[in-house]
Amino acid sequence: MFSDFGKKMTGDSGILRLMEDLGSPLPPGMPSYSLGGGNPAQIPEIEAMYRREMERIMSDGRRFEDLIGRYDGPQGQIDFIEAVASYLSKTYGWNVKSENVAVCNGSQSACFYLFNLLSGTFTQNGVKQKKKILFPLVPEYVGYADQGIENDTFVSIPSKFEEYDDHTFKYFADLEKVENYLSHHEEVAAMCVSRPTNPTGNVLTDAEIEKLSALAKKYSIPLIIDNAYGLPWPHIIFSKNATPVWNENIILSMSLSKIGLPSLRTGIIIAKKEIVTALSNLNSIIALASGSLGQSIAANLIRSGELVKNADSCVRPFYERKNLLAQKWIHKYFAGGDYAVHKGEGSIFLWILMRDLSITTMEFYAKLKERGVIVVPGEYFFFGSDSSSDLPPVQNHPHYSKCIRLNYARPDDEVENGIRIISEVYRKYRRPLQKTRDRKLNVGA
Repeated sequence: MFSDFGKKMTGDSGILRLMEDLGSPLPPGMPSYSLGGGNPAQIPEIEAMYRREMERIMSDGRRFEDLIGRYDGPQGQIDFIEAVASYLSKTYGWNVKSENVAVCNGSQSACFYLFNLLSGTFTQNGVKQKKKILFPLVPEYVGYADQGIENDTFVSIPSKFEEYDDHTFKYFADLEKVENYLSHHEEVAAMCVSRPTNPTGNVLTDAEIEKLSALAKKYSIPLIIDNAYGLPWPHIIFSKNATPVWNENIILSMSLSKIGLPSLRTGIIIAKKEIVTALSNLNSIIALASGSLGQSIAANLIRSGELVKNADSCVRPFYERKNLLAQKWIHKYFAGGDYAVHKGEGSIFLWILMRDLSITTMEFYAKLKERGVIVVPGEYFFFGSDSSSDLPPVQNHPHYSKCIRLNYARPDDEVENGIRIISEVYRKYRRPLQKTRDRKLNVGA
């Protein structure tokens, strides 16, 4: 019935499973602990800010009617674009003009456009070549995994990691392996990282970003940085070593979703003019234009500085408190197990490693769902191996099928009770530890 493209896009996938869990209620009467998905918290101060701005719009003559009754141009709403460009230029000293800003219907759509603009089959002088997107560090965001129109679009470098005595660990990009791969594979068309990283909350250091940016420039490819949780908004980033960066060789993806507007689907791309023009053309063909409401609400808030002020003073402290609480509960309820939590450096997620789990995390996810707890199994975040790659399969990473992603944005009692139930199911499916581990820096695969 469907084309190959249709079959690929409508088959089973991690992002489909995740979104179905968000929209599909559990059986009646079963307590629900929704710790999967990527919904941000509903923060009263942020909601009040948007309500005030919406009331201002509603009181401004026919502005509301014009807002909902007209298309914007395919690049986005000019007022919003100018506000974004002005703020980034003044704050960070970047040479960002209106021509460097594109708006899409969410950063998820923006990534789909970017991946398929930059990768796939290229024809030059009658010769065809397959180009690919390289992820320098996996596990990585599940929403990327199925976005390539063609098969074998992505290649991933398994992360290194370091374990610590307090039941925590941290991933690092294997920069030597990244550079080696680039030096031998001219088919790499772009690199992509999320910062903070979804699912782990890892924040690539300034040194790692500087090195990746230098490698991208050396091999004449763009570096895509997915900044959905980063600076200047929503500022869900707790690490001190995370300076925002952009130049014309970087494609910076931003969003209004995690600062409280997920349903308005407002993704922002900062890139050189040629990329912005291409994105605008695609937007025109696929969607005609992006939704206007999120842009209209945020434009004045960006221009006045209120959006960033509330990101700094309200959003970041709110999530940092919840992050620390969730870690405390994990350590409390998982005590006695062979587990570890990735360092909580940013995002709205925690990444839990259960080394002594006797079943896969796909099976573990199903067992949790029977208890009313929704998480995301870790297998979905390990992707990028293909038959033509000379890299080890990402499934060889020692954390594959040993991790789950947990969203701690829900109310505190729901998060704590959910973690308690996860620990109960975990204890039921533990196996005895076989040997003492070496806690030195490890290569992922």
